Amino acid sequence: QVQLVESGGGLVQPGGSLRLSCTASGFNLRDYTIGWFRQAPGKEREGVARFCRLGTTYYGDSVKGRFTISRDNAKSTVYLQMNSLKPEDTAVYYCAADRAFNCPAQGIYYDHWGQGTQVTVSS
Repeated sequence: QVQLVESGGGLVQPGGSLRLSCTASGFNLRDYTIGWFRQAPGKEREGVARFCRLGTTYYGDSVKGRFTISRDNAKSTVYLQMNSLKPEDTAVYYCAADRAFNCPAQGIYYDHWGQGTQVTVSS
């Protein structure tokens, strides 16, 4: 059974950092694209970053240069390092998995989702 569990969210001041983890079970991480998405109250879900099956990474325009996605196959975990956080980064962050090679940007193409972790950036 494919399962994704996010952790690492919390409250942080503007300019601070957090590292989110997405731990996978029930499948080989190398066989899936893992994406990070976020959704703030009253807003549409937004793609943050994704780690493709072949190792390519992509970032949303709003987080380029501040966020870094990485994968540790031995730990079956994908990380999202978030630096220089801004109040507008406040959202519930989800990780999702998809087997397609084309590394989709849109969440509708992802088959498996975690439960989400809250990130709040506030002074």
